[in-house]
Amino acid sequence: MVQMAGDAHVANFGLFATPERDQVFDVNDFDETVPGPWEWDLKRLCTSLYVSGAANGFPPRPCRAAVRIAAAAYRGRMADFAKMRYLDTWYSHLDLAAASDTIGPRGIELLRFAFPRARRRTGFHAFPHWVRRGKRALRIRDDSPLIHHRTPAPERAMVREAFRVYRGTLAPERRTLLDRYDLVDVAEKVVGVGSVGTRCAVGLFVADPDVPEPLFLQVKEASDSVYAPYLGGRRFANHAERVVVGQRLVQEASDIFLGWARSAGHDFYIRQLRDMKLSFDLASLGPRQFRGQAELCGAALARAHARTGDPAAIAGYLGEGTGFDEALLAFAESYAVQTRKDYAELRRAIARGRLPAEV
Repeated sequence: MVQMAGDAHVANFGLFATPERDQVFDVNDFDETVPGPWEWDLKRLCTSLYVSGAANGFPPRPCRAAVRIAAAAYRGRMADFAKMRYLDTWYSHLDLAAASDTIGPRGIELLRFAFPRARRRTGFHAFPHWVRRGKRALRIRDDSPLIHHRTPAPERAMVREAFRVYRGTLAPERRTLLDRYDLVDVAEKVVGVGSVGTRCAVGLFVADPDVPEPLFLQVKEASDSVYAPYLGGRRFANHAERVVVGQRLVQEASDIFLGWARSAGHDFYIRQLRDMKLSFDLASLGPRQFRGQAELCGAALARAHARTGDPAAIAGYLGEGTGFDEALLAFAESYAVQTRKDYAELRRAIARGRLPAEV
């Protein structure tokens, strides 16, 4: 058992900044995180690699190669962690400086390409594009349908209350930092795919209305993990606290503003909206870059699992040969076939009017 990322598909890995402003590659989505079997995350990753490779138009051979590379990277890194002290495992991270010791040239090439772009993705750089000066205060720009102010007043009040309650979940030194900023505007912001339909918003905080020093905090509603029915009892009464604690266990360095709140009976977790975060556009990756992404993801997932699991036990189970890699490939290929069948059935249901949809 490990602290599972929970939704470890290939698009949920990317770059972000540590509190020291180093750039690292890691898992970046934790809505489903729970303690669970390590192989569930790895199956999710390998299947998503095969499916997304096929969606890119790759023939079976590159898709199979990506799965094998991810499995081998996971197995190799877990063998490394099995020989390391627990403290060294906890301190390890996947950045450009250390990458040459842990991953191959394909992964390094992808990191070199992405790090400069990620460094420009900050609230400061976004400020001129996301904010306008209203009659009395700074306002977040509407960008319908993704960002807008059409939220009913009770919903806006609920979000503002969530920001107030959330302050108490931060460490004292981080509360001191947050207290330098004032909340001046809240807007609804649609994010992701799985989060559509849940309550998601962004708050604009400023330290001085005349100086462009913004802080954008995102508030997202959290519900129970989809794994809960299969893994037994709940450890947290607040679903957002589960997400935050799980993220801190899995990620090497989490956002300093990460916290949670309950408001009007709903659970929310809060984090910086833009903090050098960058996920790769998988559709734009060629086969070589895609293999690099697979290698990075496998290595990052191994590090995440080694933090809370028993790396020696996992490495011993995986062994030194490629038997496990091939087993994962067989699973991913069969799941990809089922995915295509499910999608075809969905299209038929829409075409026959059994499922209303706008296409």
